[in-house]
Amino acid sequence: MILPTPAPTSPTSRSAWFSEAAATLRLGWPLVLTNLAQTAMTATDVLMMGQLGPEAMAAGALGSNLYMAVLIFGIGVMAAVAPMLSIELGRNRHAVREIRRTVRQGFWAAATLVGPMWLFLWHAEAVLVAMGQDRGWAAAAGSYVRALQWSLLPFFFFLVLRGFVAALQRPLAAMLVVLVAVLFNALANWALMFGRLGLPALNLPGSGLATTLSSILMFAGLAVLVMRDRRFRRFRLFGRLWVADWPRYRSFWRLGLPIGATMAFEVIIFNGAAFLMGLISLTALAAHAIAIQIASLTFMVPMGIGQAATVRIGRAFGAGDHDGIRRAGQVAIVLGVGFMALTALAMWLVPYWLVRPFLNLGLPGAAEVAALATHFLVFAAIFQIVDGAQVVGSCLLRGLGDARMPMLYAALGYWVIGLPLSIALGFGTPLAGSGIWIGLAVALALVAALMLGRWAARDRLGLMPVAARPEAESGPASD
Repeated sequence: MILPTPAPTSPTSRSAWFSEAAATLRLGWPLVLTNLAQTAMTATDVLMMGQLGPEAMAAGALGSNLYMAVLIFGIGVMAAVAPMLSIELGRNRHAVREIRRTVRQGFWAAATLVGPMWLFLWHAEAVLVAMGQDRGWAAAAGSYVRALQWSLLPFFFFLVLRGFVAALQRPLAAMLVVLVAVLFNALANWALMFGRLGLPALNLPGSGLATTLSSILMFAGLAVLVMRDRRFRRFRLFGRLWVADWPRYRSFWRLGLPIGATMAFEVIIFNGAAFLMGLISLTALAAHAIAIQIASLTFMVPMGIGQAATVRIGRAFGAGDHDGIRRAGQVAIVLGVGFMALTALAMWLVPYWLVRPFLNLGLPGAAEVAALATHFLVFAAIFQIVDGAQVVGSCLLRGLGDARMPMLYAALGYWVIGLPLSIALGFGTPLAGSGIWIGLAVALALVAALMLGRWAARDRLGLMPVAARPEAESGPASD
C-alpha cells in the first residue's frame, strides 16, 4: 500500500519536494535512456531475427531467455555498486580511497561470477533439450548462445563503472557510450547475420557475436571516459587492481547476492514463461517473445527512476537525513507508477501498432504470430502498473541497504505463487498462453504490495539510519 504524501505546509516544504523531483529526473533520465538503449540492443536482435522467420525467432527467444536468466542475476549482483558508493558518499562526500576500493571489489566480483555462467551457457543446447524443447530449435539456440555468452564479462565490468558514475550523479557518460553501442550493435547485427559488408552470413550466431562486440565497446568506451574526465580520474579506479580488500569483498556479496537473486527470481519466471510457451506452440513462443520485448522496453523507465532513487536514498541514508529518504521514495513512486499507467493505456488502445514492426507479415505464419502477440499485450497492459511499483519499491529498499527480505518476497510471489498459477492456467485450462500471462500478472501484483508495504513500514522495521557520522576529508591515499 502506498502511503499518501503529506500536504506541504510551507513554501519551504513545497520547494523541497520540487527540488527532489528535479534532482531525481536529472539523475533518472540518463539512467532511463541507458536502460532503454541497452534493451534496444535486444530489441534490435529480435527485430532482425524476425526477418529470418518465425522458427529463427523462436530459437533466438529460447537462447536469449536462457542467457538472460544468468545475465539478470549478474546485473543484480553488480547493482550493489551504486548503493554502497552512495551510502559512503552520503557519509563523506570527499571519500576517494573507499570509493576506489568498492569499485575494485565490483571488478573482482564480476570476474568471480562469469566462470560458472560461461560453463552453464556453453551447454545451452543440452539444457534446452532437457527442458523438453524441440531439438532443432535447441541446436539453433545453442549456437546463438555460444557466440553471445562472451559478452558477460565486459558487460559486468561496464555495469560496475556505470554504478560508479551514477553514484557520483554523473550518469551521462554511461548513456553516451551505450547510445554509440546501440548503433554499432544494429550495424554489426545487419552485417554478421545477413552477410553484408563482405562478411559471411552467420544467421543467429552473428547476432550473438554482434552483442559481444557491443559489450566490449561499452566497457572500453566508459573506461576511457572515466580515465580521462577530470571529475572521475582523481579516483584512479584502475590503480592496483590486484590488491585485495576481503572485508569489502564480503560486504559486496552480502548486498549483491540478495539483489541478484531478487532480480533473477523475477526475470527467470518470465524466461520460464517463454519455455512454457514453447511447449504450447511455435506461434505462442514467437508471440510471447514480441509481447515481452515491448513490455521490457516500458519497464526500463521505472527501473531507471528506481535506480536514481537508490542513489538519492543511499546518499540521504549515509547522511542520516530521514526527510530526504522519505521525499526521494515518494517522488520515485509517483514518477515510476505514473509512467506505467500511460504505457498501459497505449498497450490497451493500440496493441497492433506496437507489434507490427517486429514481423515481416509476408512470411508464412507471421500473421498468426501478430494476432496472438496483440492479444498478449492486453495482459501486459494490465500488469504495467504493478510491474512499475514492484521495481521502484525494490530499488527504494536497496538504497537503505535492505536486500534480504525483498529477495524472499520475490521468491514467494514469483515461484511459490506465480509460476504454479501460470502452469495451472496455461496447461489445465483452455486459456493456454493467456493463462500463463495471468499468472505473471498475479505474481507481480503480490510482490509490488509486499515491497511497498515494507517501504511504508521502514521506521517500524528499523531500516532507517540512526545518525549521520561526522564528515572527514579523504584524499587519494595509496591502498
